[in-house]
Amino acid sequence: MASLKDLRNRIASVKSTQKITAAMKMVAASKLKRAQDQAEAARPYAERMERMLGSLAAAVGSSAGAPKLLSGTGADRVHLLVVVTADRGLCGAFNGQVVRAARNLVHKLKADGKEVKILCVGRKGRDGLKRDFAGMILDTLDGLTRRGVQVEAADAIAARVSAMFADGDFDVCNVLYNRFKSAISQEFTSQQIIPFPAPLAPAAEDGARAAGPAAIYEFEPEEEAILKDILPRNLGIQLYRALLESYAGEQGARMAAMDNATRNAGEMIGRLTLNYNRTRQASITREMIEIVSGAEAV
Repeated sequence: MASLKDLRNRIASVKSTQKITAAMKMVAASKLKRAQDQAEAARPYAERMERMLGSLAAAVGSSAGAPKLLSGTGADRVHLLVVVTADRGLCGAFNGQVVRAARNLVHKLKADGKEVKILCVGRKGRDGLKRDFAGMILDTLDGLTRRGVQVEAADAIAARVSAMFADGDFDVCNVLYNRFKSAISQEFTSQQIIPFPAPLAPAAEDGARAAGPAAIYEFEPEEEAILKDILPRNLGIQLYRALLESYAGEQGARMAAMDNATRNAGEMIGRLTLNYNRTRQASITREMIEIVSGAEAV
């Protein structure tokens, strides 16, 4: 049975931890609002960019003048996975969700006879994958979101990926990240960014819009020239969007995790305090019995 001193020390330790988790929750909550606004503001632009490129890609098709970022290398042998996670933990299952999905995807690609290369954005992705796939990890880019998400960070990643593609280091590139849904929910997303995926047929639920006449566009200059300029920009935009979504999801997950930790600490303090009071009362009762027994013996 723990002594009164041990219980007091335990209660003080849990109270200190509760103060830390409460402070971390408040910091995450303050960062979440701005991160959520940025992520939601970037979505329409990125989606419209994809839609416009889809229209251009459908017009160009597989012509000889199509840019390499659209047509690809003509092979599907080497895959590059850009795994976006956080640099820090204490955010629940946020990082583990991406790492598990990346691990499953690597195993699937390896089973299909593909060669896989991994570029980690965030230390937690590297930490989770290096045990099984250390030889596949090309590099780890950390500290990019230390002061929020900047466009320059996404452009730097896009430039590196584009240079690798130009050098023939891979054939297909996918970015893996958590898409922000709410403060307590993130959805894993795997998005192909190189080569630009072929436009999909309209979904059945788009009913009225799908049934209407398709718009006819005339482009100036030619579609190939536009694509050569827009495709590299789209690469940076999609990576910027992935960073924003991941950062917002990280703050939401950390806020929820620290809120749970703070409440759990409060419950533990209550149980420890009750145990302390019972132990103290038992000690007092035992001392009184000893005093009475000693007096009667005299």
